[in-house]
Amino acid sequence: MVNRHGPSGGYTPAMCGYKARALSAPFAAVFLLNVQPFPMPPTARSSSIRKDAESAEPPDTVDDDAADQHDSGEEKLRSGIQSIEVGFRLLDVLTHEPRAMMLRDLAQRAGMSPAKAHRYLVSFQRLGVVAQDPLTGRYELGGFALQLGLARLARVDGVKLARIALAELRERIDMTVGIAVWGNQGPTVVHWMESSYPAKASLKLGDVMPMLSSATGLLFAAYLPRGKTAAMIDRELAETQRWAAANSPRTPEDVERVLDEVRAQGAARVEGMLLPTIHAFCTPVFDSNGDLALGLIALGHEGAFDITWGGEVDIALRECAQKLSYELGYSPTAR
Repeated sequence: MVNRHGPSGGYTPAMCGYKARALSAPFAAVFLLNVQPFPMPPTARSSSIRKDAESAEPPDTVDDDAADQHDSGEEKLRSGIQSIEVGFRLLDVLTHEPRAMMLRDLAQRAGMSPAKAHRYLVSFQRLGVVAQDPLTGRYELGGFALQLGLARLARVDGVKLARIALAELRERIDMTVGIAVWGNQGPTVVHWMESSYPAKASLKLGDVMPMLSSATGLLFAAYLPRGKTAAMIDRELAETQRWAAANSPRTPEDVERVLDEVRAQGAARVEGMLLPTIHAFCTPVFDSNGDLALGLIALGHEGAFDITWGGEVDIALRECAQKLSYELGYSPTAR
């Protein structure tokens, strides 16, 4: 009997009717290349090795490509979640609308379809940010929105916010700027930042400004209740009989005319009234109740200071004051 399995009992070409020496070199090469081992099931040891390799710590050095990918990931995180920003357009509309709104009107104002708006509103209702009238179906801000607003107001510090904003304002207009609040003696300077070419104004922190001959005093006289300012105004009017700054009001009728102009312009200004050759603006910042919280001051030398309404200094002060008023919860329209 012929042993076709060879000495080791393995497979031989003779089993297919071929002799080993009859195989040509090319055919043998193709035959051997096409024979692939069967996949073996993983053993406990191989699985352990694979897990160890996967859990191994990365090398200390990171190549440039990996660093770029990391930076890209951080950029995506900084970009935020767009769906939240889209949904907040609905809240912004409700914040500025004094009445509850129908879905179609709310969606149109927010720039989205009613179906899309409804999906956001369902989630906002679950969170208490939005409430829906069960009878009319109209939407308005919910109880949690009120809690958010109250929490913000409890934490806000107007002077602290104004000091931060004042640095940016000074860089923008390069004028001497300051903050004034109402103190027990009158309008008081509580913060001051000089320009790159300081105005020669003998003002310092804690100074109380006159009511009728300074932009700061005129602003507080125009916007505060008369009960707070009447005694100081009367005292200064009495002093004008002996001395008065140029262009300052001298009679009660003059005072009312000047204060009406301050309220009509939405700010106060003086031209060389308190200090010769020094011009100044003072612009109001209001709180959540619509009351005067503080005044933003800007002053400079005539010739270098734009004293015109609607000029560079006036516009910059108004924009800064509007942002601060918004941060303090003020709204120019009734809610």
